[in-house]
Amino acid sequence: MASEIIINVCMGTGGIAAGGDLVMGAFIKELDAAGIGNAVVKEKCRLHKVGCRGFCARDVLVDITVDSHVSTYQYIQPDMVQRLVREHIVGARPVQEWLVGEDYHIFHDNQTKRILADLGRIDPESIDEYLAVDGYKAAEKALTTMKPEEVVRTVKDSGLRGRGGGGFPTGLKWSFCAAVNADQRYIICNADEGDPGAFMDRSVVEGNPHAVIEGMIIGAFAIGASVGYVYIRAEYPLAVDRLRLALRHAEARGFLGENLFGTDFNLKIKVKLGAGAFVCGEETALIASIEGERGMPRAKPPFPANKGLWDKPTIINNVETFANIPQIINKGPEWYASVGSEKSKGTKVIALTGKIRNTGLIEIPMGMPLKDIIYKIGGGIEGDRLFKAVQTGGPSGGCIPQQHIDLPVDYEGLASVGSMMGSGGMVVLDETDCMVNISKFFLEFTQAESCGKCVPCRIGTKRLLEILTRITEGKGREGDIELLQMLAEDVRDSSLCGLGMSAPNPIISTIRYFRHEYEAHIKHKKCPAKVCNKLLTFFIRADMCVGCGMCARACSVNAISGEKKQPHRIDNSLCIQCGSCFDACKFSAVLKE
Repeated sequence: MASEIIINVCMGTGGIAAGGDLVMGAFIKELDAAGIGNAVVKEKCRLHKVGCRGFCARDVLVDITVDSHVSTYQYIQPDMVQRLVREHIVGARPVQEWLVGEDYHIFHDNQTKRILADLGRIDPESIDEYLAVDGYKAAEKALTTMKPEEVVRTVKDSGLRGRGGGGFPTGLKWSFCAAVNADQRYIICNADEGDPGAFMDRSVVEGNPHAVIEGMIIGAFAIGASVGYVYIRAEYPLAVDRLRLALRHAEARGFLGENLFGTDFNLKIKVKLGAGAFVCGEETALIASIEGERGMPRAKPPFPANKGLWDKPTIINNVETFANIPQIINKGPEWYASVGSEKSKGTKVIALTGKIRNTGLIEIPMGMPLKDIIYKIGGGIEGDRLFKAVQTGGPSGGCIPQQHIDLPVDYEGLASVGSMMGSGGMVVLDETDCMVNISKFFLEFTQAESCGKCVPCRIGTKRLLEILTRITEGKGREGDIELLQMLAEDVRDSSLCGLGMSAPNPIISTIRYFRHEYEAHIKHKKCPAKVCNKLLTFFIRADMCVGCGMCARACSVNAISGEKKQPHRIDNSLCIQCGSCFDACKFSAVLKE
């Protein structure tokens, strides 16, 4: 047997959902059966869980390292483990047909991993493994060799901007808070990630919670805070469990509590569970929630850095922002700023989803062209269909069309075309997506998540949604586009907080770039992408219909008739355009136009 064997099993949320815990159990069983799991050789064969590997679509991902040679397997299930142990670990012959292909390596090789560098390498539930990759050395360096103002200046010099969406310079925000005369300050990590299709912060907390904690320690020292909170949504049970475990381990090692690293600095970090309100991602609403109030924003100024939690100066940064801090302290601001664009330094973690071949968690240098993300890392559009647009910034972002495929992905680049970075969600759309329906989808989310405190957001988003719904149902009127534009601008300009201010962005950007689709819906009562069922006519091709009757059974209004094993037909005078027949047909005989 080899002198050293390491087996890493993806145990992020995606890995567990694909059966990672069962794969772990199978490895334990098979290693014991092969005599490799006993105490004598246990140190030579290490089996452990790791966080998200990034290429979530290929889970369960398993690395087997034999004497420093790494082999990565994809789509592993429990019944495949016996062969892996027998042939690869015992027999030293990798199972070739289960190994990842070239596309897996292209996916990773085109990234610049800093925040995600240790995800997939270390056990997130082991503080010793974090310490083995220089964990808590940055906190020790900051607290024992630097003054608070030096830490703030270092973060300023790095060019780090807040990764929660606004992109405000982190060091500058810290300096505002540190300058306020107060007997108490607070530091808060915003882990209330609620964008549809976003899983960046969740994955970082699941895969490397100590990096976030260490960043908070350094930030608390810099501003003089003795109490910190991680505000994380309860819908992230794995992240919550690993975060709490990491906090306990950090306290046990003396990295949290009193007299940290032999200094007079004290810090206690608490966990506050959010109930899943999207608006609580807004900092003043988040503060209200921690205080036990309903999560609703308040007018600014004063800003939290001056008057935040319990009216004390408070710094709020998100998970990714804090996870950057230890590396900046350890390696210096020049190292951090060595990648990125002129005004957007460092890297950005992105959740890449939608109509794309390679979905998952990626990390790119700021300024990477959108084309490289989609066609190099993402592998291009699924099914070789045409790229249409990409939605960035979640429901508050905009849709970027094909004509801007070479756009650099950074704060300034995205803003120049009417979109935004947001927390880092990126949803790729193809020719089968209807942009009017996409706007409606995102507005449904923001309208439902509006806290209702201010009239422009509470009523304005509802009116916008009503107009969009009318258009997608074939009831659009002349002047609806202009009405949408006017109302969207009013909601954007007069809402109290960022939710209302940014909710109209999908409408504004899709009208800007895809006005012709709105006009087709309104003037011609047609959906060019054939998505809006109320604008479609359904029919059955007789030469493709086998008469199975599935479509007729799915029809709730009995609009489909036909004898068994004979072609069926749709009575369009009865059809309500629900699309159930189209979904039910296994032979692609039901068509729509």
